[in-house]
Amino acid sequence: MTADWLKSRKLLPLWVALALVAEPQLSGNGLPDFGPAPSYADDDDGDDGDDGDDGGGGSSGRPGKSGDSAGAPAARTPLPNLFRKLTDRLMPRNERRQTRPRRSEPLPDRAPDEIVATGLTAAQLAALETGGFSVIERADIVGFGGEVLRLRIPEGTELEAARDVVAAAAPQSTADFSHYYRSEQGSECAGPGCASTSLIGWPGMSDLPAGCSGSATIGLVDTAINPDHAAFAGGQIEVVRLSDATLPASGKQHGTAVAALLAGAADSRAPGLLPGAKIVAVDAFHRGGRRDDRTGVVELIRALDLLDRRGIKVANMSLAGPPNVVFERLLGSLAADGMVIVAAAGNGGPKAPPAYPAAYDGVIAVTAVDRNRRVYRRAARGEHIDLAAPGVDVWTAASVSGARTKTGTSFAAPFVTAAAALLKSANPDATSSDIVAALGQSAEDLGEPGKDATFGWGLINVSAACAAAEKA
Repeated sequence: MTADWLKSRKLLPLWVALALVAEPQLSGNGLPDFGPAPSYADDDDGDDGDDGDDGGGGSSGRPGKSGDSAGAPAARTPLPNLFRKLTDRLMPRNERRQTRPRRSEPLPDRAPDEIVATGLTAAQLAALETGGFSVIERADIVGFGGEVLRLRIPEGTELEAARDVVAAAAPQSTADFSHYYRSEQGSECAGPGCASTSLIGWPGMSDLPAGCSGSATIGLVDTAINPDHAAFAGGQIEVVRLSDATLPASGKQHGTAVAALLAGAADSRAPGLLPGAKIVAVDAFHRGGRRDDRTGVVELIRALDLLDRRGIKVANMSLAGPPNVVFERLLGSLAADGMVIVAAAGNGGPKAPPAYPAAYDGVIAVTAVDRNRRVYRRAARGEHIDLAAPGVDVWTAASVSGARTKTGTSFAAPFVTAAAALLKSANPDATSSDIVAALGQSAEDLGEPGKDATFGWGLINVSAACAAAEKA
């Protein structure tokens, strides 16, 4: 191919335009030499950048080498960049703006047209219905001694204004938005590493200290679970779906992984902390419109009420969302009645606001550390953090079969839940505060002396906690 041929084919204008944009060197035949195809280096910076929670990214996106000598020719612009630059020069400015990718909008944290309330009298509810409110759902909750209502607000009413109307009509009630909560998905990676139970002094199940004796039944509020996974063979896992059957089912990755950490069969590829323990797993989630697994505050309240009615006193909640006064009231009531609730601190990062339910009083908030006792880089911080547990590259069940490693505070919470179940089985009267005290006093202090906003009281040591409980 020659420059004369290009002229004869009427492609000279494009050739000239490319030359003006890139200013390439000419090859021997008079055509622009764009250099070799770009190569991309692996960005192996030692962190967990392949995690599912941040989209991963193994390449730096930078062509060429970083160690060129001073006399080396300047790097040439890769061919794909030439067309992008040419387009930018030729396209009108207003159209150029429209083609720029928009930032993804955050997932919604509440239903746009619902209020959740408890404590309404029949007369107050009737007055609200006359004003345009309608009842979507009623849930009779033991912890409230009455109903929790999901109310559709009148058309054209702002959500905040609707909440104020309910509060004014029933001053003795508790009302808030219908908030969404999401499983703390954390991340996945393909490496074989895992956080060993030896990191937390996990005792052998055959010779448990008296301070941690007894059988354990654990409640789990999470996404869907695959009960047919080999990790649950011969186990005692019961799955109860509370989410509306008309809504799309949530994914099974998160719930299956958390359940296996708690009670995976000892001879499976994903052995759990308490093999064979009875697990009542409440699937309260559904797949949202943004392809996210979410649950509503009423579903969470109903899930905890179900566990309460069954007499289950230890529950794992590896999920997070915004504060909600109705939810807070129920959690306070359950804690006062002796239920121990363990929650993931959240993966929003060090500067994120507190995640709930972990940040509520009476709930045990758990952060994640790696095998070197370093805090997970995306773990939330705050004075509400109680304890730390393994949560980086933790080996557990995959959703369909086999196992893999997972990362996130979701997968640290089950370590504390299992420890709490042992302590609670030996001392049924132990409260959440008692459990935190027992685990905190025996924990390995990792941060500033005493309780701190990163590690709480520190990395749990279950054998030490059991031994201390036996002497008490």
